[in-house]
Amino acid sequence: MTTTLSPVAVRLPLTREPVADVLSRAGRPASEQRMFQRMYGLRDTRVLTGDEDFEDLLADAGAKALNGRRPDLVLYGHTVLAQSMAYRAGFAQRLGERLGAPGVPVLGITKTACTSVLHSIDLASRWLAGPGEAGEHVLVLGGDQGSVSDAIRIIPGVTVAGDGAAAFVVHRGTDRYAYLGGARAKDTRFHRNMAMDPDERRLFGPATERGAVDVVRSAVAAAGLALPDVDWILPHHNNAMFWRGFARTTGFPRERIVLDLLPEYGHVFGIDGLLGLEHLDRTGRLPVGGRAVLVALGQGAYFQAVVIERKE
Repeated sequence: MTTTLSPVAVRLPLTREPVADVLSRAGRPASEQRMFQRMYGLRDTRVLTGDEDFEDLLADAGAKALNGRRPDLVLYGHTVLAQSMAYRAGFAQRLGERLGAPGVPVLGITKTACTSVLHSIDLASRWLAGPGEAGEHVLVLGGDQGSVSDAIRIIPGVTVAGDGAAAFVVHRGTDRYAYLGGARAKDTRFHRNMAMDPDERRLFGPATERGAVDVVRSAVAAAGLALPDVDWILPHHNNAMFWRGFARTTGFPRERIVLDLLPEYGHVFGIDGLLGLEHLDRTGRLPVGGRAVLVALGQGAYFQAVVIERKE
């Protein structure tokens, strides 16, 4: 059985908020603000304002990805544990109805930080390959509303996150991308997450760099490929400096690590790689036969990589 992915649907708020404003409001030093802009390549984020509702972003992205199909299962991968719509009872029921599939099972995939969305691809693939007639289509939703709290969206010295949603269908049969393989890993030394002490924080940066390199190499090997066989890396949008280091370590060309959207969107939790894939598709830079690795990193520390190939 071939597992494929549909084109990615993306929904982002219209309002831009400068990263410098977020850091300034949180009392971060001016030196950090300059570093984020000049060295990290972070300029703006997208945030919900006024009467905009994050649930609408998720439902609209899901309906676009389905394109009239009925899902047999919905997996919602997210980083922030308490989402805004969780305070209104009946989210799963409302979502199913808006997707034209009332009563469809909706499962949350979380507690692996920003790797939850890409991890859902593996979970969906295994479910579709399970015994019996499990179904044909799994809708994967991803995204978070980080703007509910600056404490959620700022990782000091690393990145600033914004709001956004993305969706795609994992399918048994023919669709836009073939899922070639993937890999995941974790480093339990950093389980304290944002509560790490200074010594743990000093170790965390180098450990994350090694973890990203290792998980990409493992995913590529699981797909039966070598890194030179890959055309693009679609990275986690922590910051540009991190991925310059990745390129030096691996020898992978910096110009093929897609950071085009980083200044405009900042970090959008677990959907960064999906934003990159939709961007490549929309701009015609991933032709038939082209391969890409989507990468997600999570505080905690979690690592996930997925290898896809563009099909007819």
